[in-house]
Amino acid sequence: MFSAHLRGTPVGTVKLWATTEGLRRLDFRSGPDLALPGERLSGDPPPLFLARALDALRAYFDRRIRVFDLPLDLGALTEFQLRVLDRLRDIPYGHVTTYGDVARDLDLGDAGARAVGQAVGSNPVAIVIPCHRVVAANGTLHGFSGGLKRKAALLRLEGVDVEGEEASSKVHPEVLRLPL
Repeated sequence: MFSAHLRGTPVGTVKLWATTEGLRRLDFRSGPDLALPGERLSGDPPPLFLARALDALRAYFDRRIRVFDLPLDLGALTEFQLRVLDRLRDIPYGHVTTYGDVARDLDLGDAGARAVGQAVGSNPVAIVIPCHRVVAANGTLHGFSGGLKRKAALLRLEGVDVEGEEASSKVHPEVLRLPL
């Protein structure tokens, strides 16, 4: 397991963890580097793609790229979680969709929105897989593992108008319905 930090972003310090297969986790925690359960941090030089991931994140924050093309090692996610995260990759930069729309796109019906929300919450590589682009059915921010202040900052970076940084804050433009 390898780790790296990207400081001075609009969302604070971003920490990355990678295996030899790809990017494993990205988060916004402060404090010491921690290996994932059952793994250890390596003293070896990190794989080249970890430097690529840092460069890609810098380019995203500088508005030079809109889509990430990085090797990922998402760990022990379920098939359902992987389906949901794959669907999130189709949400274009600067647009939002709802948990319910993702559920309908995956043929889960309206009742699947809660399961989609849980799967979105399992995303270990926020930003790279853009879970910040998913909002509540009423067009409000709702949840984000990095906190709503960061979710609002990421949406604003992409040109989306957000009224505040609370769960009840409205997001504009209104939700984009995406055909698959």
